[in-house]
Amino acid sequence: PGGVMRGRRHRAGRAARKRRQKQESVVQSVSLCHQLQYVRLLKFLHQRGFTSALLQPALFTDTGRGLQALKTIKPGQLVISLPESCLLTTSTVLDSYLGQYIKSWKPRLSPLLALCVFLVCERQRGEASDWFHYINVLPTTYTCPAYFTDDVMAVLPTSVRRRALEQREAVREIHSFNRDFFRSLQPILSQPVEEVLTYEALRWAWCSVNTRSVFMSHPSNNFLSGQDVYALAPFLDLLNHRPDVQVKASFNDVTRCYEIRSVSGTLRYQQAFINYGSHDNQRLMLEYGFVAPCNPHSVVYVDTDLLCDVLRGDRSLDQKIKFLKENNFLHNLTVSSEGPSWRLMTALRLLSLPQTLYHHWKAVLLGQVVSEEREEWSIPTALTLCQRLLQDTHRALDKV
Repeated sequence: PGGVMRGRRHRAGRAARKRRQKQESVVQSVSLCHQLQYVRLLKFLHQRGFTSALLQPALFTDTGRGLQALKTIKPGQLVISLPESCLLTTSTVLDSYLGQYIKSWKPRLSPLLALCVFLVCERQRGEASDWFHYINVLPTTYTCPAYFTDDVMAVLPTSVRRRALEQREAVREIHSFNRDFFRSLQPILSQPVEEVLTYEALRWAWCSVNTRSVFMSHPSNNFLSGQDVYALAPFLDLLNHRPDVQVKASFNDVTRCYEIRSVSGTLRYQQAFINYGSHDNQRLMLEYGFVAPCNPHSVVYVDTDLLCDVLRGDRSLDQKIKFLKENNFLHNLTVSSEGPSWRLMTALRLLSLPQTLYHHWKAVLLGQVVSEEREEWSIPTALTLCQRLLQDTHRALDKV
């Protein structure tokens, strides 16, 4: 009898485990539309001509905050249409109280910095800001590399760490380089500029613009320097990314609205997704602060330092690396689930050649096969690179 009881308990445990796993795999959601901050956001947008009958803000167990379909969205259907008056662009900034300061400042600011400064100043104004109800639903912190501590940086694989450190340093430089401009804004600030336009505040605004803006081309003007392609889109920016979803997104010059049209459709009560682009997980993490599970675009990058380390016995290596660099062939060298990329194998073919075949180097970059022997050398070298990348990843995971 004892054995029978033990067996029954084991079966019950396995069944309970299966039930629990099934519950965990089912995505659950809770509507956020009754929370005051979202009621106020939708009222603010409604006053500017926007209504949303298809989507509502919700909290999902797999992604966190997102937008939920209230009705089934059919393929080809318009999901969201946000009027131009709801978009926060550099035109908004230049038409505001900041306009005269930005227009008269030399050297000219970038469109990104103009938007960042506006966000910080508007946040400091609190409820007096026209954009308060939008700023109030923005995240207070982000998970992109600009926010990574040294402890987090230390556990990243080498190539990712380098890119992450570059981003963090770039934001620090933007803050330190523009301090004179920040000081010029003291007349419009109710607190000392050093307490408002801090590094932390600029970092928050920089991540807000970089992770949440949509691409929208604006005509160039005489006041800002560089490409102006940003637009902050309240409510619309609650849509999350999924790599297998297809949408059509653009500003409609006829309706004067930023529109998103579904290609694949969404079932009622499911989360509506958009696609930020065919990005691998490294790019998603660096630019947006997350990775996508089961991402078909996932790749691992091979950087120059790893190439040089694996091939360090080659006396003509420096010359070959210089040649690859001059021909713009040292970036986007990747390995995916399908194996090494064409660019990586082409770079390895060139690196396999002796200096005596220098006259063939250019032809190799154009896809020409020089010899079967060199082809055979490239494959085990690619395998060595993969093994080194795997070791680097395991070392990073061991630190976690």
